[in-house]
Amino acid sequence: MHDLLVVGAGPTGIAIGAEAKQAGLDVLLVDRGPLCAAVLGFPTGMTFFTTRDLLEIAGIPFGIPEDKPTRRQALAYYQGVARQYELPLALYEDVVEVRREGEGFVVSTRRDGEERTRRARAVALATGYFDLPKKLGVPGEDLPWVRGRYFEPYSHFGQHVVVVGGGNSACETALDLWRNHVRVTMVVRKPSLKPTVKYWVKPDTENRIAEGSITGRFETEVKAFVAGGVEIEHRGRRETIAADAAYVMIGYLPDADFERRCGVEIDGETLVPAFDPETCESNVPGLYIAGTLQAGHDTGRIFIENSRAHAPKIVSHLARRLSP
Repeated sequence: MHDLLVVGAGPTGIAIGAEAKQAGLDVLLVDRGPLCAAVLGFPTGMTFFTTRDLLEIAGIPFGIPEDKPTRRQALAYYQGVARQYELPLALYEDVVEVRREGEGFVVSTRRDGEERTRRARAVALATGYFDLPKKLGVPGEDLPWVRGRYFEPYSHFGQHVVVVGGGNSACETALDLWRNHVRVTMVVRKPSLKPTVKYWVKPDTENRIAEGSITGRFETEVKAFVAGGVEIEHRGRRETIAADAAYVMIGYLPDADFERRCGVEIDGETLVPAFDPETCESNVPGLYIAGTLQAGHDTGRIFIENSRAHAPKIVSHLARRLSP
């Protein structure tokens, strides 16, 4: 019987685990993938917008000279925190169900086809949202050349790539591809790029579109992905633009179905779970919601830097509950 089982081993999960270890609690982190799977899924050459001090967790300094870490530096840092606190990890183990039973929880997991049962007095959900890219819901979206996650441009040298979306991810993907000798067309449903695009990325993208380096198709919707191209519609007129590859960069969603299976009440429109902001405890006693899960589908509202406070809130509340 663990005192606390954390579902998710990203930065938020690691922060909760480290806080629990400092409080003398028996903790286990379980994740369906590797440590920091979401960070591993970022573009390989990415530099964080957030400064290093705001990415620090568990009282461990982010010891690099650069102001803003790279993806590689962040991975090394969070792995270092996990090593420093000797966090118990159960990686590549999928949590199937979390069920309240007696004074604690029964957690059903699966690894390599083998079913397992773990028990804990409390559970914290810190699964993030990066596992579920949003879908357009159009024919051909599951073709192998249509992707929902971007890593690097080099395999697309000399190709024509369509980038769907008008937010940060779409703009950064389009710019990176263009700067590495890829012909890029952006398909944006709105009349302009999102106003939330980073202040240095937005004018760069707009200027590249204005000069014709990147083709911008605004007020345009993707209707299908077909052999050799993307079928689009602009003001009632349909056409097919040739493409070697496409990236659908329209955001991500939390796994609300998993939260519901755990007994958490979810708002049908916002996907925001029921939780106490002072303790992060959900409507299920002893079941906590941490990190970007708290934001529902508004995933641009909570980041590492403003979710670091969730760990001490959860652990202090649990420690008080478990104390004699």
